[in-house]
Amino acid sequence: MESQATIPHDPRLASLHDWLTSLSPDLGINLATLRPASSDASFRRYFRVDTRQGTAVIMDAPPQREDCRPFLQIGERLHDAGLSVPAILAKNLEQGFLLLSDLGTHTYYQAIREGLGDADLQRLYRQSLHALVRIQQAPCDDLPRYDVQRLADELSVFREWYVERHCRTSLTENETAALQDIFAVLTADNAAQPAVLVHRDYHSPNLMLPASPGDQPGIIDFQDALAGPITYDIASLVTDARTTWEEDQQLDWAIRYWEAARAAGLPVGNDFAIFHRAYEWMSLQRNLRILGVFARLSHRDGKHHYLDHLPRVNGYVRQVASRYGVFRPLLRILDRLDTSLSDISSGAL
Repeated sequence: MESQATIPHDPRLASLHDWLTSLSPDLGINLATLRPASSDASFRRYFRVDTRQGTAVIMDAPPQREDCRPFLQIGERLHDAGLSVPAILAKNLEQGFLLLSDLGTHTYYQAIREGLGDADLQRLYRQSLHALVRIQQAPCDDLPRYDVQRLADELSVFREWYVERHCRTSLTENETAALQDIFAVLTADNAAQPAVLVHRDYHSPNLMLPASPGDQPGIIDFQDALAGPITYDIASLVTDARTTWEEDQQLDWAIRYWEAARAAGLPVGNDFAIFHRAYEWMSLQRNLRILGVFARLSHRDGKHHYLDHLPRVNGYVRQVASRYGVFRPLLRILDRLDTSLSDISSGAL
């Protein structure tokens, strides 16, 4: 995302300038044009700079907080699978700097917010579905597994940060037991799915508009990829934490993905109803985690704009929880949490 904000003074900025200055003059980097591009939910941030060939993007990933190597490794794997990912123009792993080719300034999310027409929207999302199928055909056997333990560990943020910190609520013993049972059901079901390469944040902020209408989208922010449930990324796409999609649209894209994945030989099964249930349960797990993560980003890290998305994510959680009897206790907990949030807003708490 382009930004006109002034780059604040910080210790890493001088190191970044020195590194850029040391790079080959053939790149034609114009240091005077260095400006913020975007930041994300991690400790990474991004800059854009003019070069002889146009523009390039710099990833600033403090090595004590972030590791650039997974970005390089997964990026190479996705490139080999025929996907559009940033090329590495220069790197300094010791300092945590990468110079990347620029896939453009507009994400799907930005285009949607600016009023993307439905015909273009459908074209872009169908391209993203086919790109997802390619991602899932890439090798993943050597990647860490998105197993039951990892899935369970991630859900802990829901209670700690959303329930207790954001909603200022303590669960009763019965509620705690019910939530633990629900988490156990979800993690066991999701971990039992066939494993493919999982992007983990395959949604509108991480998909770049293609250079021309017939091209595939650019894919970014893939460094946390794992080998995990085949429904994870389609659940991420159709229940996007930053963009509200109605159920009929979710279903349309899910069916199109399932058809393309089946045609490519991916293990999505021959019964869409079974697949639909599986990806809904995956979306429930993911969105419960996101409620906790977004609350943590606000209360711990001061990134309060993430709270704007909580009602949407809560809606996605309720959409699935209301459809399956096993999740009725979760709905009752959510009702109590909503009451707590209402009390907080009114000053009662």
